Amino acid sequence: MSDPSTKVATTVPYTLTRLGVVMAPEPGNEWEAEGVLNPASGRTPDGQLYLLPRLVAPGNVSRVGLAEIVVRDGVPVGVERRGVVLAPDAGWERGLNNAGVEDPRTTWVPSLGVHLMTYVAYGPLGPKPALAVSEDLRTWRRLGPLHFEYQADLDTDVNLFPNKDTVFFPEPVPGPDGELAYAMLHRPMWDLGWLRPGEGTHLPAGVTDDRPGIWVSYVSAAAAQRDLSALTHLHDHRQVAMSEYAFEELKIGAGPPPIRVDEGWLLIHHGVSGHIPPGWDPTTQQVRYGAGAMLLDPEDVARVIARTPEPILEPETDDERTGTVANVVFPTTIEEIDGVRFVFYGMADAKIGVARLDRIS
Repeated sequence: MSDPSTKVATTVPYTLTRLGVVMAPEPGNEWEAEGVLNPASGRTPDGQLYLLPRLVAPGNVSRVGLAEIVVRDGVPVGVERRGVVLAPDAGWERGLNNAGVEDPRTTWVPSLGVHLMTYVAYGPLGPKPALAVSEDLRTWRRLGPLHFEYQADLDTDVNLFPNKDTVFFPEPVPGPDGELAYAMLHRPMWDLGWLRPGEGTHLPAGVTDDRPGIWVSYVSAAAAQRDLSALTHLHDHRQVAMSEYAFEELKIGAGPPPIRVDEGWLLIHHGVSGHIPPGWDPTTQQVRYGAGAMLLDPEDVARVIARTPEPILEPETDDERTGTVANVVFPTTIEEIDGVRFVFYGMADAKIGVARLDRIS
């Protein structure tokens, strides 16, 4: 297991510049009554660019929508809605008093010829990660819940725990065994008190910090290329990064799929500070979400080679400070338009904003 406590360089030469709101709830649209937020994105075979936003209906029931991005003078300025592409229709995506397919992250993987959508299925036992695939962004085939293979040296079953912020790299990377693998970042949460009051936190062997952090797991590239269902069976779980700076004091999690840059793999992540009371109701939280950035080693994506000590985007505008959960910027996807990269992010769990990603020369 890598040692995420090892101090790393703080030079990550990338900045974010906010550009404004690109999507807000549509008046009278019941599916969006409680917000549009935390989108995925991708291009259809004809090259058209889309967001796949999380649409929240009354009762905190989430669906994944499809919205064509409107671009003016090279900048995303709005969307045109194209319906819903994923709803909590499967039994394991619903509980007695809850339901949802939440926070999609999509990665186009050329070597597989499909978009991979990781998402949170809000089922009977709370949030669990799941995977669906598509060739055109419109029709998605569920491959099912993700399964984390037992790893004896961790002395626990990763499947016991709620897990979020799952996202695949867009191409195979070297795995722990030296063979090419598809890598997926995720964020297990070790406190089982939500399921069994008083049960408390169960940490894997060798882990001493009980705050949720970023982990990586792998799937053999050869196995996935033979059968896509292999992507739901992950192995070689390793800790990547833990909270280290003030804006991350409660937890951190992966944001958009990592992108390959000259320095390595650029991962924009979120860091959370403040107070989170017990339970799953986000409206009770007194928190602040900021966006940081780190660089991962292309030869070992479990190793952080640089990291920002301060956020590169934090809640400042009214749309980011007021909403379902106040004081939130939550980056979830990166797209390139005419050679310029743009980051789309959730604003206070209510709207979707866009920021330009620039490299500092």
